[in-house]
Amino acid sequence: MTAYHFAFDLDHFGFLREDFYRDPFWTWQRTAIVSLFLFCAGLGQAVAVHQGQGWPRFWKRWAQVAACALLVTLGSWFMFPRSFIYFGVLHGIAVMLVIARLTAPWSRWLWLAGALAIAAPFAARAAHAAWPALDILNAPAFNWLGWISRKPVTEDYVPLLPWMGVMWWGVAAGQWLLRERAALVQGAIPRGAAPLAWMGRWSLSWYMVHQPVLIGAVMLASWLSHRG
Repeated sequence: MTAYHFAFDLDHFGFLREDFYRDPFWTWQRTAIVSLFLFCAGLGQAVAVHQGQGWPRFWKRWAQVAACALLVTLGSWFMFPRSFIYFGVLHGIAVMLVIARLTAPWSRWLWLAGALAIAAPFAARAAHAAWPALDILNAPAFNWLGWISRKPVTEDYVPLLPWMGVMWWGVAAGQWLLRERAALVQGAIPRGAAPLAWMGRWSLSWYMVHQPVLIGAVMLASWLSHRG
């Protein structure tokens, strides 16, 4: 994610010339990154439920995610006023976490629910073609659902469909691991993986801080190059 955003920033400030919106080399990377985010968030919810995490602690963490989502909207509005982020990955996670928590008792049915959610965009295209009145769902007010026929103009877009399916699969995979292969997720962390474990524990902080730092560094490099 950090490398992807660094490349995006280099392109934004003119150090690269890449098409991050249409080139499969970049769009597939974005898809993989978002998929890992949501799958791991689902795994985390499976562990939280298994450990008996109460709603007060859940809402405390949820509030942090939601607040960061609002900060992303504000920051992106300053940088991209015509395509600011109004339902990106953090906005999506905030909504999906609540759904994942409420549906965790579905257990094995989460695999099917996830598959249906991931397949939903194909059904949405067919539905829009058959019923033009559904075009109303392309309006920004309904974009968060994902039942669209054209992608909105925004720098990051992670709607419920199909992405809720990835989180559901994460919850289902976590429940299976805890039920069938608990030792894989309950053992000690290898010493060599300690830095990665630290980053995982502070993933939200890393997500929020890395871009301002990268953008500041690239802006400084741009200023110095033009000055020279």
